[in-house]
Amino acid sequence: MLTIIAIVAACLFAFNIGASGSAASMGIVYGAKVITKRQLALLLAGIGAVVGSVFGGQYVTGTLGKGIIPEDIMTVKVACIILLVSGFTLLVTNYIGIPLSTSEVTVGAIVGVGLSFRQVNVDTIAMIVSFWVIVPVAAFLIPYFLEKVKRVLSKKMNYRPPVKLLAVILLITGIVEAIAAGMNNVANALAPLVGSNIVSMEAGLPLIAIVVVLGSIFFGGKVLETNAKKITSLTLGNGIVISGATGSLVVGASFLGIPIPMTQITTAAIVGIQASKDKKKVWKQKIIHQIAKVWITSPIVSLVIAFALTEILVQYSYNQVIILTLAIFATYILVRYRERPTKVIREKGWEQHGESLLSGSRTRR
Repeated sequence: MLTIIAIVAACLFAFNIGASGSAASMGIVYGAKVITKRQLALLLAGIGAVVGSVFGGQYVTGTLGKGIIPEDIMTVKVACIILLVSGFTLLVTNYIGIPLSTSEVTVGAIVGVGLSFRQVNVDTIAMIVSFWVIVPVAAFLIPYFLEKVKRVLSKKMNYRPPVKLLAVILLITGIVEAIAAGMNNVANALAPLVGSNIVSMEAGLPLIAIVVVLGSIFFGGKVLETNAKKITSLTLGNGIVISGATGSLVVGASFLGIPIPMTQITTAAIVGIQASKDKKKVWKQKIIHQIAKVWITSPIVSLVIAFALTEILVQYSYNQVIILTLAIFATYILVRYRERPTKVIREKGWEQHGESLLSGSRTRR
């Protein structure tokens, strides 16, 4: 029964990955109108995901399935907890409008399980977190400096490449980005199944990849349209730089077995383009603060939930969960308490000020 639950949860998670992450990989190509038909863009995104997952998805799958926590911990029950927590967390946060990273949610859930067992590979976690910082910074810097160089060269050489050539290059970089999404994102749904020996790597990769394709084709339209609207102000050259930088960085990280938040990489590249035009203005945008919140929130939310469920359902221990719940509740009360006194003082101040005005007017009378 647990095996069936794990497989169903993995497929639902993969379907959601296809509908969000995989579909977004063709957003720049579609937004630039290199491909005008939405279904064709979604189909290419799905095909790219299959190619990437089959030929390169094993590296990140290995890290998530066996590199963060010991293999003997990854039982079928634990796999169910990781998949259900990751999928449910994404579902709820997407519904209430808080964007979270699929990779970070999955890593957080696995670490939460490991903390419950007091067995976590700290070196692997340190490497993953360092890449979560280094790669977005690189995604920002590469477009930033390339745009600077392009402007200098265009002024000196006064040469503009043909639009058709730029369109073809952008299509190629978009396909590379779709392949990168498959290499990195499919592992999030597959790794718990492989780690718990429910399916083999060879059988699981094409199975989950097909589910990702279905999610991309049937439910990725809205995400594609949303991402396309974000890049309407960018040129074809901008699109090539953003898509090329994102795809190459994620492919490189995937070969190293590092799960990467791809949406944040793309956003960092877009911000790099904008910063090359106006440094001061770009840092005031809300998207920068949103990225920071997502980086912190994504793994912590899933870590806490996975830890609590593992303590209750696997370890049959309630002490840690009670302490954790009390700590969260106490933090919430302290935050609320710090906000309310100011408001109360202000209200009392106004009341006293009003009374003094009244008393003053009475005295004058």
